[in-house]
Amino acid sequence: MADQQDLDDRIQAYYGGAFDEHARLRSRSAQGRLEHRRVQELVCDRVAAGARIIDIGGGTGAHAITLQGRGYAVSLIDPVAQHVSVAGEAGLDAQVGDARDLPFEDASFAATLMLGPLYHLRAASDRRRAIEEARRVTDSGGWIFAGAISRYVAFGQIFLTRDPAEADVEEWVALLRDGAPSRRLRFPAGHFHTAESLERELLEAGVVDVHVHGVEGPAGVFMEQLPVDVDPELQSAAARLADAASEHAGVRDMSAHLLAIGRVP
Repeated sequence: MADQQDLDDRIQAYYGGAFDEHARLRSRSAQGRLEHRRVQELVCDRVAAGARIIDIGGGTGAHAITLQGRGYAVSLIDPVAQHVSVAGEAGLDAQVGDARDLPFEDASFAATLMLGPLYHLRAASDRRRAIEEARRVTDSGGWIFAGAISRYVAFGQIFLTRDPAEADVEEWVALLRDGAPSRRLRFPAGHFHTAESLERELLEAGVVDVHVHGVEGPAGVFMEQLPVDVDPELQSAAARLADAASEHAGVRDMSAHLLAIGRVP
């Protein structure tokens, strides 16, 4: 198993040139548009207009730009310098940094978005540190939004794209049992969650009133196969289904992305 430093190097190479995260959420597929819409709704339904928000691992600012346009004061931090440069050019307060060691004072923000770090950190201790840092910089009573990738969807995507006769059974068991990513993934994943394991990690790090939502819902995998300009009625139907299944135990794990929402005591 590769160590975190090796994974960090892969993250830099992947997001620094091999993959366009901004396009994934805005123009690559109908799934990205659905994910963006749902996350925005889940955040804006809870955080008061004009509040100060930190977007940890915010990439080029796909979410931060939208939130800033809605009147929020957003600061972005990301480990990839190219991301930070693009975010800064878009008018965001952005800087290079690590989710495990945030350069902000205690209780600096009304809400914290952490939509990428937890699935790029391999060790439970590193994920715990990142959540504790998010909690530290969030004001008492403030919101934390922590994203994760569903291990069941990850398993399904691997199974559907590989010949089962060539399966590495131990690798698949490790994914389902422990959330350990396949060694053959191009994506620099550190860990895949279940809704229950994500909730547990936040609770153990001192976040309270945690609820885990499925972001894209059961139609999300299908929407990944469709262009971003797909029939608006189909887009609306997928969003309605995602909203209806949002907290439904078991069904929420059918979303590619999970979002844990909790508060700082």
